[in-house]
Amino acid sequence: MTHRPLFAAFVVLTLAAACAEAPSRVQTDGEQTEPRSEPKTMVAAAVEGPQAPYLSDAPDGLATAIFAGGCFWCVEKDFEVLPGVLEVVSGYTGGQLADPDYKTVSNTETGHYEAAEVLYDPAQVSYQQLLDYYWTTVDPTDPDGQFCDTGSSYRTAVFATPEQRETAEASLARLQETKPFDEDIVTPVLSAVTFYDAEDYHQDYYKKNPIRYRAYRLGCRRDATLKRLWGDAAHGGK
Repeated sequence: MTHRPLFAAFVVLTLAAACAEAPSRVQTDGEQTEPRSEPKTMVAAAVEGPQAPYLSDAPDGLATAIFAGGCFWCVEKDFEVLPGVLEVVSGYTGGQLADPDYKTVSNTETGHYEAAEVLYDPAQVSYQQLLDYYWTTVDPTDPDGQFCDTGSSYRTAVFATPEQRETAEASLARLQETKPFDEDIVTPVLSAVTFYDAEDYHQDYYKKNPIRYRAYRLGCRRDATLKRLWGDAAHGGK
């Protein structure tokens, strides 16, 4: 799957004056004929950049969803083991900087989250099922990051398109009522905006560097924290 920053094109709507000539009538003295108005052209402003609405480039029959859950290496690994998920891409979204990179997002306040774009087959797994799974792979009570990683880029969020928004918000509301822990949930549902792919060395990091990945995940106590919060419902890879 090829990814790129997605930009909405200029949309030009031309309102043509195509009505037929009205029947002729005799102009009386003192009556003025109103001048015919010229055709008007309305041009919608281009919408692009980091806050542009997200547009999925999933192939026909497939769909995408965006989740932020701390370190995107871990989010990528957790979702790629889920049946019906075909590919997960690590990246950045939600901030103010165009074409962000890892160094800038990690060390500068850009507003971007480390996130994952999940390509899935709706015939095998629904968006609702992705949401249910997502909650049990993160600590939704931490406002400052995830596990051993602190900072705004490591916060959790569900980035929903307009079509996904109602389902995502209902899922969050249900979770507020059924959560098996006392702490408040702080994970928001946000509007999905432009998703930027992370650098190549971040993609499939858990496959390329399995020893380092496992050491990081264990040292960060990600799975231990998930077990404490969710009990047997916790999901996540090692």
